[in-house]
Amino acid sequence: MGAASLLSLVLGTAGAGTWFSASRRAAEAERRHPPEGEFIEVGGTRVHAVIQGKGPDLVLLHGAFGSLRDFTFALTDRLASRYRVIAFDRPGHGFTDPLARGLFPARDGPAEQAALLAEAARRLGAERPVVAGHSYGGAVALAWALDQNPAALAIFAGVAMPWPGRLGRIYEVNGSQIGSALAAPLISAWTPPAILREASDRTFAPQEAPEGYAAHIGPYMPVRLGALRATTRQVKTLRPQIVAMERRYEGLTLPIELVHGAADATVPLEIHALPFAEKVASARLRVLDGIGHMPHHADPGAAVAAIDRAATRAGLTSR
Repeated sequence: MGAASLLSLVLGTAGAGTWFSASRRAAEAERRHPPEGEFIEVGGTRVHAVIQGKGPDLVLLHGAFGSLRDFTFALTDRLASRYRVIAFDRPGHGFTDPLARGLFPARDGPAEQAALLAEAARRLGAERPVVAGHSYGGAVALAWALDQNPAALAIFAGVAMPWPGRLGRIYEVNGSQIGSALAAPLISAWTPPAILREASDRTFAPQEAPEGYAAHIGPYMPVRLGALRATTRQVKTLRPQIVAMERRYEGLTLPIELVHGAADATVPLEIHALPFAEKVASARLRVLDGIGHMPHHADPGAAVAAIDRAATRAGLTSR
């Protein structure tokens, strides 16, 4: 066997091993953390939703590297006593299908995600819900407000404005076609648990994740190959879409309640919530001193109060 043939055999074996490991990890993650809710089909796309409670309709949208389990850990139980809570897995995450097949669908940004999830909400009887979003989910909530006519918004540490500088390496590499094809399978297959814990710690910093949080959400669920590709692609392509959305913000008149941690290093307060609140007259901002990127976990009372204020301002009465 020549050197070239031997190299091809080694690379092929390594590639097969990577795919096998990634598939095995994904299957085990899904076995341990199966769907919690029900499925709604919208135009051939299957949307996963958890529905709890009675009262005014409230939609919850999770952030990057997340799923609706971020909310079902604790927040949905707090809200279900007075709202009909609909927590969605965003497209490509959790158990919701991606908007399009292939590594790089033409469009799966905030506007397209909002259109899909708004239609899913309508099929559940939620015509004009309060929409609450965290991080990237905040951008989807804003797109929902621009095009889908919700009653009000509540945004927790949301991406709202164009940001300076570049994204982290994981988005730059895996958000490219080559990186998505070659690097993403390696990350999905071989990332050790310690790295996943460190990533979670950075997201919650300076707070710590609540006890039991990792076990509830499933640390390997966000790095399943499809979910990893969806997150990195969506985040990498987000900035130009936010630039286009910002041009329309001054037309927003619905009630918007913002909750943002002053210590948020992931979606900085001074880049996002502060200038947005200055730009949009109907937006009201509450800043949480010493709180990082997960305010709905660090201070769930503040998150619930923001939703209540948004609902009240919209003329909705919780049960």
